[in-house]
Amino acid sequence: MPGARGVAAPLMLSALLLHLARASLPAGCLRVSDILSCSNLGLEQVPMWLPATAATLDFNHNRMVRLEEDSFVGIPHLITLRVAHNRLSSLAPGTFRNSSSLRHLDLSSNHLYKVDNHYFQELVRMEELLLFNNHIARVESNALISLRSLRKAYLSHNRLTDFPFFSIQEHKHPFLVTLDLSSNRMLKLPLEDISALPASVQSGLFLHNNSLVCECAMYSLFRMWEQKGFVSVQDYREEHTCLVYGEPRASVQFLQHTRFFENCTVKAQNLLGETMSNLQVYAGHSGLLQCQTSLKGRHLTYQWVTPHQEYIVPPGNNNAMRMYANGSLEITGARLEDSGVYWCMVQDHQQSRNETHEVNVTVIVHRYEVEPFNTGFTTLLGCVVSLVLVLMYLYLTPCRCWCRKPPPLPATPSPAYECSAQSSILVPTPPATTEGPGRKVSNSKHVVFLEPIKEAQNGKLREASASDQPKPHAPRGDAGSGGSFFSDTTVVP
Repeated sequence: MPGARGVAAPLMLSALLLHLARASLPAGCLRVSDILSCSNLGLEQVPMWLPATAATLDFNHNRMVRLEEDSFVGIPHLITLRVAHNRLSSLAPGTFRNSSSLRHLDLSSNHLYKVDNHYFQELVRMEELLLFNNHIARVESNALISLRSLRKAYLSHNRLTDFPFFSIQEHKHPFLVTLDLSSNRMLKLPLEDISALPASVQSGLFLHNNSLVCECAMYSLFRMWEQKGFVSVQDYREEHTCLVYGEPRASVQFLQHTRFFENCTVKAQNLLGETMSNLQVYAGHSGLLQCQTSLKGRHLTYQWVTPHQEYIVPPGNNNAMRMYANGSLEITGARLEDSGVYWCMVQDHQQSRNETHEVNVTVIVHRYEVEPFNTGFTTLLGCVVSLVLVLMYLYLTPCRCWCRKPPPLPATPSPAYECSAQSSILVPTPPATTEGPGRKVSNSKHVVFLEPIKEAQNGKLREASASDQPKPHAPRGDAGSGGSFFSDTTVVP
């Protein structure tokens, strides 16, 4: 009928416009492949229409106050959701309905004041949960019970005064390796509940910058964590503080200033509740880590956690780590970075029991030591060589004597070649006159003539006669005379 057609046409048009309005994204949103970014647009709620193929949604830096029911029901393949730096104060029940594939959720820097039990019930595959920098003062006891795949949870910079540690014990969160509760308002810790946590959880439990009251039991727990090399303690030694007698103005760094706990007895018992063994492996070789347990049965499952917080299940994660059905872990081609503490977690789901075994692996590098330089031996050798050289110089070198006689001459030898041993000249200055019968001797007291010097006349040697021999005068009696041969009087023949 013409009238019916005229009425139906406007209805179809309005429905089409409504569909187009719902199918449109807010201006400024950026869509690339399976990523949708609508950050910093001033949005007050999640858009009504979202692409069904989206795997990553970014709504950071907006003005959202609340996430409503079925906000992401049309996105079955959603993996990452970021709603940080908004004004969220609560999440409606069913917010994450049909979002079981979600693995990374960022709700940091909002106004959440508590974590209710219904917030994350549908997120069974959640691995990373960011709730830091909120106003959270309470976490309900079952708020995290559904997060069986949870690996990392960050709740730092909130207002927590306690935390339900008992809710993450045993096998409820087998993959949990990081729980950040730092910078909160905790005064006391439930040490028994914390000691019952698996070793992998304790090693990644961050509790620094809280308002803890100084107690011996608390100090013993953190000191033991430090001795075991837990990163949560070693990397934040200065940030671990406590209040002496609960006085806020008497805060001390108890891991650095231990004098406040001198009267405390650190318990030697193993608070972690696991057995421990050591294994040394040479670099490049293989090492087998045994998962020792008292649990028996066919329904046991084994899991390993490496020092780098890497989770390993059979048959292993790569060529360097192989895990067998009996729980043993083989390290092939060990490297230096493989050193550290490995935890094996054994679970019996039928009896709801679990055990933890710790293996401390040390990778040793082959060192080929070069024999050190023996300075004592070389010094002795040098002395012997020097002595030999000295002896060779003294006994093997030819003697160069200045007074050796020249070879015989056929003619009459010249007096220049004669070497007299009968005279001794003690000063370098020669006498003033050395020739003729009337030669004079200088006034020096250091010249002595023991026998006459042979003089040459007409080219021939003259024999000395008795009359030619010098006759010394008698010494004078003056004080300047030093002896018969060293007086100031001139000696004449």
